[in-house]
Amino acid sequence: MDAVPARARGYVAGAALLAALTLLRLPATHVPWWMPVLLAALYAACEHVVRRRLGGTFYPVLLAGAFLLPPPAAALVPLPALLLPPAGHGAALPRRVWRAARPALAVWSAAQVHRGLGGRDAVAGSDFPYALLPAGAAVLAFCLVLTLLDGGLRAAAGLVPARRAWCGLLARSLAPVAVHGLAGLMMAVLWRSPYGPVAALLVLLPMCVSCWVFAQYHRERAAHQATIRALVQAVDIKDGYTRGHSERVGHASVLIARELGMDDDRVETLRFAGILHDVGKLGVPTRLLRKDGPLTAEERRIIELHPEYGHEMVRGISFLGEARAAILHHHERLDGSGYPYGLAGDQIPECARIVAVADAFDAMTSTRSYSRARPVEAAVTELERCAGAHFDPRVVGALVRAVRRCGWRPTVTADEPAHGTAPAERAPRTGAAR
Repeated sequence: MDAVPARARGYVAGAALLAALTLLRLPATHVPWWMPVLLAALYAACEHVVRRRLGGTFYPVLLAGAFLLPPPAAALVPLPALLLPPAGHGAALPRRVWRAARPALAVWSAAQVHRGLGGRDAVAGSDFPYALLPAGAAVLAFCLVLTLLDGGLRAAAGLVPARRAWCGLLARSLAPVAVHGLAGLMMAVLWRSPYGPVAALLVLLPMCVSCWVFAQYHRERAAHQATIRALVQAVDIKDGYTRGHSERVGHASVLIARELGMDDDRVETLRFAGILHDVGKLGVPTRLLRKDGPLTAEERRIIELHPEYGHEMVRGISFLGEARAAILHHHERLDGSGYPYGLAGDQIPECARIVAVADAFDAMTSTRSYSRARPVEAAVTELERCAGAHFDPRVVGALVRAVRRCGWRPTVTADEPAHGTAPAERAPRTGAAR
């Protein structure tokens, strides 16, 4: 955000003006002054700790304000964010203004909805489960306003086309904000109880612990992704003829896994397996990967060691799970004619059978600098012809159904070769893949 486009600055200024308008009725609001001040200070402290230490946002205090205060007073709670320095460098004023105006508008809207549905009386009387209805509606209003504002900023800044600016924002925010809303409701009920604000503050302790655990999970996941990206980039640099192939095999493996009804953890494992299936090429001499003309029997034998090299490379990466078996066995065939161990039938792990089909499909449908792609239907016909001999018929059927429903858009994956003749080993073969 170092160079904020003029349209985005105008959009932020408009949001700030709307936020200021929500405060017009503040003088007529009858509320003890210490309540919004205490909530504002608490929000500023939580925001500082969560953003600096854990990452992300922390909404329980804001939503507690929506459940406890009239709308104009609730809109005051996020304003201390103006005083906190933004993360990163440059464009400090737009960042500060946006970080205050955005939640102010959202919490004002949530407070309006909550108040209109009688939620204030339900909170004061600890009227459960009725109190959940206005609180849920307020959370939904909060998410809708955040979605509208964030999508508008994305469009104004030119980050994405306007027609796609709001796609997925509401779905991604609803579940986490609902959890924060439940914590905010607990704070509000305890605040109004005989135990007072001190008891309400105790709700924040488990929420902070949960946020820390969630942040640690995301950091670990980001480290996993970085490890995989580094390995794939190394393979792409070494063997430019297959650039982009790994990511597409990972995508095809995910399509198959979902079609087979696998749970999310296994789907993610299959994605890792597809992306890393050729990582063993790092152990193959570059001269063989880029050789022009046919390979000798000895050279082919060396190249066919790449599944074993790959398995050795990732053996110590525990989060890959069964993906390691897929890397080792993705060139095995159902009839036992594959490599490296000549496994047959059910001896081949299911994950390896999935990656084998995804690998062969992308090899046949990718346009390379030395080979034109086959049409998708021709590749499908070839897979179906080889089903039962080379490939698992159940896996082939799952890929065919997924591709016909979702489509497939292969891309050029290699630069122009330095020589006119392409490496013979890499040319797509019947029922084979790299």
